[in-house]
This record gives sequence, C-alpha cells and structure tokens, in this order.
Amino acid sequence: MAEQDYYETLGISRDASKDEIKKAYRKLSKKYHPDLNKEPGAEDKFKAITEAYEVLSDDQKRANYDQYGSADGAAGGFGGGGGGFSGADFGGFGGGGFDDIFSQFFGGGGRTQQNPNAPRPGRDLQYSMTLKFEEAIFGKETKITYTRDAECNTCHGSGAKPGTSPVTCHNCSGSGYVTTETNTPLGRMRSQQVCPVCNGTGKEIKEKCPTCAGSGHVEQRHEVEVKVPAGIDDGQQMRLQGQGEAGNNGGPYGDLYIIFTVQPSKDFRRDGADIFFEDEISIAQAALGDKIQVKTVHGDVELKVPAGTQSGTVFRLKGKGAPKLRGTGNGDEKVTIKVRTPKNLNKAQRDALKAFAKASGENIAGNGKGNFFDKVKDAFNED
Repeated sequence: MAEQDYYETLGISRDASKDEIKKAYRKLSKKYHPDLNKEPGAEDKFKAITEAYEVLSDDQKRANYDQYGSADGAAGGFGGGGGGFSGADFGGFGGGGFDDIFSQFFGGGGRTQQNPNAPRPGRDLQYSMTLKFEEAIFGKETKITYTRDAECNTCHGSGAKPGTSPVTCHNCSGSGYVTTETNTPLGRMRSQQVCPVCNGTGKEIKEKCPTCAGSGHVEQRHEVEVKVPAGIDDGQQMRLQGQGEAGNNGGPYGDLYIIFTVQPSKDFRRDGADIFFEDEISIAQAALGDKIQVKTVHGDVELKVPAGTQSGTVFRLKGKGAPKLRGTGNGDEKVTIKVRTPKNLNKAQRDALKAFAKASGENIAGNGKGNFFDKVKDAFNED
C-alpha cells in the first residue's frame, strides 16, 4: 500500500476529474514549490504533491492505485497476505507456500526489476513567473535564474574520482536489490529490499569524486533565456526541454515548466483572446451620436457611436484583442458604452434640459438644488 493517500495529498475526492486533479496540483505546487516557499517541510510537501499528481494523472497508474493501493499494480498490492488462507489452501500449486506461488506467477520475485544502471532522466522542475497584463498580450524575452542539480563537471556524473570507475556492487551483484527469506506459519516469505551497500544503484564507488562526494551531481545556479509567447494567459504553462535537473547513469536532463501568473489591468478585462473595456459618453453624445477615441492594448482607435445609443450597448473592435496562442490573428475588443448622467448642472444646462423635456411633452418637476441665485429667483416667484 502506498505510504500516502494521493487523493488526500491533493485534497480531492476519489471521483475527481482530470481537470480537478490538474487544478489541485497547480494550486498546491505553487504554494509549496521550494523556490517560493522557504518554510521547513515545504520541499517534502512539494515532492509528495508531485508524486501524487504523477500517479493520479495517468489513467493506468490511477486504476492500479485505486484497485491495489499501488501505482505498480498487483505487485505492490499483496502486502502481508491475509484473507484467512492457510498453507493447505495452496496445495494445488505444489504445497510450497507463497514462495512457490510467486515463482509460478511472477518468475520467482513477484516484482519486475528495473536495471539500476540504466539511464534515467532527471527530475522536472517548476518556475513561477509573474507577468504584467501587457507583457502577456505581446510576449517578452527575459532571463531567469534558479537552482538545480547539474552533472558534476569533475566526474561527469559517475561519482568516482577522476582516473577511477565505479565497480559492480559485491553485495547485490549489480541488481540493486537483496532478497531475504523468512519462515512464517504460511510458508516461506520472500521479500526484496534496496541494497544497503549501493543504495539501489548496483555500483560501488571505491574512491569518491572530491567535488560531488560521489553523488555525480552538484547544486548549480542556472540561467536560461525565456521567450514568453504573445497571448499567454493566467495559469498556463510552458515547457523548456532539458532545463530541469541532471539525469542518472547518463540519462538526459529533466524539463523546466514555467507557470504564468498574469497581473490584472486597471483598464481592461480579458477572457481568452477577447478583451473587454468600458467607456463613458455624455447624454448629448448618446442622443446625437459622435465619434470617440477608445483605448485598446494596440493604441487608441476611433469608434463611431450612432445617435440614440443606449447605456450598456456593446461595440466590437475586430482584431483589437490579444493574439490567439493556438491559432492565427487576434481576438476582439468589446467596448461597453456607459451613458454618463451629469451630477452638477449649471443654469444653462438645467434650462436646456427643461426645454428638452417640455419639447418632449414631459412634465418634470425636478429635484435639483441649483445654485444660490436659482434658489433666490424661485423664492421670489412663489405666490
């Protein structure tokens, strides 16, 4: 059984969809990434989150985990036996207990071993990058610096002192595992453990590299140039191949995943490639029509407002939105018109509006305070 509950680690239900799994992983990986969170235990939490995501995002691994409690399938799910079976229950398999059963079904071990000396790719890394609204629209080129495990230049990843080479482990004969047998009431139980001499590498290093102390890796401050594509959006990510951590046994470097956070704009709102903007016009402009200058991310453009435009009317400026990341061209800008009602009218404005109301057949009492002289005039006109 797995040491951790992957669903509990990501904070999701067991029937969570792939999108829910991805969203939970993105949220938690940002929170606990060791480059961003320096609190004790953050790195271990990040590793656990990554392990949970790698299993639950893979359909086959998730199915194995749900059924057996292990992403490796039945091999990881036998545990310590159980179910009330006795040795006699397995007489049909030759009377040899669990040892013989595993030999017949799994070739003697019950677990498919991987060659510990085979090349293995390095670990993938994540980097969070914050962009201004306009930078996400038009893209940018920048350099980022982060810490990663790189191949030791002294031993070139072997871990051995220059002039020497690792040798096959004498304890496990290069397999990386040692097998132990224990007599139990159910028969002989065979188990495999990582070799304590070579720690599963299958190799012994007699003389360790003085630079990396035999690990084959050194910590490195790595700089890489990033070309942010135009049209990137909040929450999206970009993969930089080979910019992760160094592999083992000559394996390739892992990848670097850059996750983008886009700051909001004080003027615009964005939905995919479309951009939304609000602009105000006066009552006269709305009634009579006008040509106004409207702000876009590409610069001001002229918009013709027809006579009789109502507040809330939306106009489309074709091609004035953000670039389409997975397509050609730009989205649109959608401009919502708000008709501005004046708050403080002078006498000429009030008289004009009263005349307009009269001409429209409206009898408006009005409750505007007006200025001091208007109040005095109104007082003298009272009978």
